Amino acid sequence: MATDQTKAAAEFRRVMKWIVMIGIAATVLALLYLGSSGELYPSMVIAVVAGVFLSVLLGCGLFAAAFFSDKSGHDQHVTDATKRHD
Repeated sequence: MATDQTKAAAEFRRVMKWIVMIGIAATVLALLYLGSSGELYPSMVIAVVAGVFLSVLLGCGLFAAAFFSDKSGHDQHVTDATKRHD
């Protein structure tokens, strides 16, 4: 069981690294797009970084956490605990 959790944790870390890189790329692309259509103000850059990067990180990170929970066996413990034993 511990090996399944170790493998799942290693895969989760690997996936989170990819998610961070994708978030950075999406943020850079959004800033390039906005910069090509006009002047970038500091408040706009902060809003774009916070909005785009954090949204990508949060959305993808929650999906990754759900898959990690399933692969590591944590969900099975909950399912077993809530089963009705007659």
